[in-house]
Amino acid sequence: MPKALADYLGYCVYFWVGDGKEPIHVHISKGDPQKDATKVWIKEDGIELAHNNSQIPSKDLKAILAFIELNKDDIVLQWMSVFKSGEYKM
Repeated sequence: MPKALADYLGYCVYFWVGDGKEPIHVHISKGDPQKDATKVWIKEDGIELAHNNSQIPSKDLKAILAFIELNKDDIVLQWMSVFKSGEYKM
């Protein structure tokens, strides 16, 4: 089940409730959450695009990545409240 974090430019930013065994990350897809969506790792010193499986256009992706970077502390807090633990992608 997805946990929606934000809606930005018509894209849903979320994580799956079963994702807690992986380092902190979010998925992004247009509209509703999708199983094989774009994935962004949250790192201690920033973010890292894992892949763009949703094929988000580069202009939109750049804006979404900036949004995630600005809100990464809130994303980490939400991750920790759901999973009760978490680690950054190295």
